[in-house]
Amino acid sequence: MKKGSLLILSGFSGVGKGTVAKQLVERYGYSLSVSATTRKPREGEVDGKDYFFKSVDEFKNLIDYNGFIEYARYVENYYGTPRKFVEDELKLGHNVILEIEVQGAFRIREQYPDALLVFITAPSAKEIKNRLLGRGTETEEVIQKRLNRALEESADMDQYDYIIVNDDLDQCVDDVNSVVVAQGCLKDNNLDLIQETIEGLKVL
Repeated sequence: MKKGSLLILSGFSGVGKGTVAKQLVERYGYSLSVSATTRKPREGEVDGKDYFFKSVDEFKNLIDYNGFIEYARYVENYYGTPRKFVEDELKLGHNVILEIEVQGAFRIREQYPDALLVFITAPSAKEIKNRLLGRGTETEEVIQKRLNRALEESADMDQYDYIIVNDDLDQCVDDVNSVVVAQGCLKDNNLDLIQETIEGLKVL
């Protein structure tokens, strides 16, 4: 069975990367890794579906037991990627999405060199701020912290394999899926198939 692709999806707060990830699951059958976090649930969020909501002590206990592929502190809260789910899904041949911030993305690439890094952004810096304000879920202070963080993250955008603008959601989702499909077709990801074909042709 061909191993699945690991898609690392990052982006500035408010650009819609979570919506893009959910659309990839619904339209193309991706497996979405559910992250653990110590932040409080937003209205409508469900534990175990949107995030695993943990206390700080619970989160640190999982760190001690090597339960995360990566974890980081972001705007006063911890976020982490559970290890077992990701590795099980890849072995089953499923494409797996990890929706994580920049620091975690680079740490995952160290462990999984063939991971595909995609950065989602808005059409402009002004639109990034407008989308944060439009959510209406955070104070001005928190929004400014997220904008400051976005400035820091922008310095690492050139380390990603692809930069995709989320101006039209459907187009953005299709673009992300297209680069994952292309990644799966790369020669280096099909060496077993090449060898099997050669050996099979020898006996025909």
